[in-house]
Amino acid sequence: YYGACLPRYAERFSVLPGLTGLAQVRGLRGGVHDLRCMASRVEADAEYAASRSWLGDLHIITLTIPLLFRRVSEY
Repeated sequence: YYGACLPRYAERFSVLPGLTGLAQVRGLRGGVHDLRCMASRVEADAEYAASRSWLGDLHIITLTIPLLFRRVSEY
């Protein structure tokens, strides 16, 4: 469904999933309620895939650490 609606959706699969990611540190996590939610995630994932590097990964990890200590329910 999303592949037909979002042109860049397939780019998400060019990178293996991990424990965290650009979409997650930007707060784009939890349930997908509408197409805009998924479109935002796809854009973040495509941005990561286009510019991935060790330095970028280190930056994402650095942003993830404080999020581990926040009590936020995503559902």
